[in-house]
Amino acid sequence: MKKHLTRSEEFDILKLVIDKFLLLSIFLLGYGLFKIVESSDFLSGLAVLIGGVLLMIILTIILVREYEFIKS
Repeated sequence: MKKHLTRSEEFDILKLVIDKFLLLSIFLLGYGLFKIVESSDFLSGLAVLIGGVLLMIILTIILVREYEFIKS
């Protein structure tokens, strides 16, 4: 028999995953900004910064999709 998670357990797992996405994206944004400010390698820092922004966009899409799922 397979066990099924309750909605609150699913939400708790989702919060853990989203928290890791948020932590990683903030780290990427900060590291990209650091690389731009500290070195003359602007394109490398910009690439890391864009990676952080893309991760934030993915996080937002996941949150909106989950909110719409819970709302309906």
